[in-house]
Amino acid sequence: MEALTVADLTFEIRRSPRRKTIEIIVDRGGELVLAAPDGLALSVMTDFVEEKAFWIYCKLAEKEALQHAIRVREYVDGEGFSYLGRSYRLLLVDEQDSPVKLVGGRFRMRRSVAGQGRKEMIAWYTAHARTWLRKRVELWTGRIGVEPAGVAVRELGYRWGSCGHSGVVNFHWATIQLPASIAEYVVVHELVHLLEENHTPEFWLAVERALPDFKARKHWLAANGGAYVLL
Repeated sequence: MEALTVADLTFEIRRSPRRKTIEIIVDRGGELVLAAPDGLALSVMTDFVEEKAFWIYCKLAEKEALQHAIRVREYVDGEGFSYLGRSYRLLLVDEQDSPVKLVGGRFRMRRSVAGQGRKEMIAWYTAHARTWLRKRVELWTGRIGVEPAGVAVRELGYRWGSCGHSGVVNFHWATIQLPASIAEYVVVHELVHLLEENHTPEFWLAVERALPDFKARKHWLAANGGAYVLL
């Protein structure tokens, strides 16, 4: 059996002369399959898996295949929540002027909203992601030579970012949970899509010109990113 391992994911490779595109299949038991055309290079498959890693980890989590790595958070004292790669403990308080705050090295949440804690944490992450990501976008637009039509932060399902024909770059709210250097890679990745729509060799050369160590950041995101989105 031909196989491919990317980070902690191992795929059985099934080749077919009739297939023209790559497809990832997550079997019922959590087994991973790559359906690929005959003759397709392993390096191309590896790139494809790394781009789809977020989706893969979330699918595996849904099947309880990665429960040791991805744990749904509880909104109780002492629970940990990530912000720019650092974990902060939660403290429930009786009174404060907003539902969630990060104060003195701890997330503070009004006890009265803990029942809808996920919603309140996402609102906090979204607001802070807008500020942080817009500053990073402003920093990189001149260096890359692009001018996005806008920056939006929202729920993107299994994608960290997207860039449509409108020129607006979109980021998943969970991006702000990642270490700053990894979130910065997501920013650069989406901005380069304003130059190159697809993941062509020219696309990756442009990313490398901006971030010479992008491969290490890309691999880290593929291996670890799935643990950051579920609250």
